[in-house]
Amino acid sequence: MAHIVVLGAGTGGMPAAYELRAELGKEHRITVINERDYFQFVPSNPWVAVGWRDRASITFDIRPHLERKGIDFIAQRCEAIDAKASQLTLADGTTVKYDYLVIATGPRLAFEEVEGAGPNGGHTHSICTVDHAEKSYQDYLTFLENPGHVIVGAMPFASCFGPAYEYAFILDSDLRKRKKRDKVPMTFVTAEPYIGHLGLGGVGDSKGFLESDLRSHDIKWLTNAKVIKVEPGKMFIEQYDDSGHRLKEIELAFKYSMMLPAFKGDAAVATVEGLCNPRGFVFVDDHQRNPTYKNIYAAGVCIAIPPVETTAVPTGAPKTGYMIESMVTAIVHNIADELNGKEGTTLATWNAICLADMGDTGAAFVALPQIPPRNVAWFKKGKWVHMAKIAFEKYFIRKMKKGTSEPIYEKYILKMLGIGKLK
Repeated sequence: MAHIVVLGAGTGGMPAAYELRAELGKEHRITVINERDYFQFVPSNPWVAVGWRDRASITFDIRPHLERKGIDFIAQRCEAIDAKASQLTLADGTTVKYDYLVIATGPRLAFEEVEGAGPNGGHTHSICTVDHAEKSYQDYLTFLENPGHVIVGAMPFASCFGPAYEYAFILDSDLRKRKKRDKVPMTFVTAEPYIGHLGLGGVGDSKGFLESDLRSHDIKWLTNAKVIKVEPGKMFIEQYDDSGHRLKEIELAFKYSMMLPAFKGDAAVATVEGLCNPRGFVFVDDHQRNPTYKNIYAAGVCIAIPPVETTAVPTGAPKTGYMIESMVTAIVHNIADELNGKEGTTLATWNAICLADMGDTGAAFVALPQIPPRNVAWFKKGKWVHMAKIAFEKYFIRKMKKGTSEPIYEKYILKMLGIGKLK
């Protein structure tokens, strides 16, 4: 009997555990280790931050759902990985041995890279966790009593820009519903070289679409913007040209700000010699396996993917839902093959598919593959995307509670988008 440990219980870890159980049967032991005892559906956090969702609607206790499927669960932080001994050390000092380790920790939020950033001791908000989104909403309600300039955007080394755009448009929509939009100037500040870059070098006409939408919603923007410091009510920014030459220094006053931070690897993962790149992201080969430690696999935001292109202000490449789903499936099949004495041959499909809510409408983009040149570069918008994201939220949470391992992107979302199978 092999023991497979899944480290992390997010949008990669939970599906990985379910797929492993479905593929391997009951003769092998599966354990999920997660810092928190609850699952949170992170894509809904922009809605939480304006009061359109609450914690109860996007979170649930992990243990009963995993245990019903015969999967062990440990709600503790992993403090250290001894990759040579195939052993984890947890926060209480206990150790867990594994035959295979699947790392699905997601990112560490590196607020410390910009002085004064972040919701805990800093002066900007975040929607990266449900706790952060709840705090954002509490302070947003206070802001509404005496509104003013809002800054939304993404710091240097951010790698998932979609939620920043989502939040800007959702905030705009909520302010309009409250009839307070006329009292709130807004500026979008981003490390991207241009609006709609998204860490992907643009997708279809994402630049034109998003610039037009920002204009029509009276949202100004700064690109190639490197936030260097945040003080109470003031953001200090250096702006660069595309060649990396500094153009000017800008000070922006604000009453409220939500800025996505840089991502780095989880501390326990990042300190393992030979496992990660300098920013703590896990090296993987074409089969999602670490080249140094052959019994360690990784999926999701925690893996190392080089930027699509060099930008004046550092940006990273996003890892979207379909990418994570395909990584998980590849890992499961490759572990199953190894346990059956065969060489794992399944490859992940690194394609990007995203449904972005924009308050009362939405935008969908497809990049096949994620890294150019692409077979498909597709970007569309409409109210149907807003409705589709709501449906996706309900479906995914229900799927995680039910414990099914059914991949959904190719079966449902591609059909909805009308673009056929992924190649």
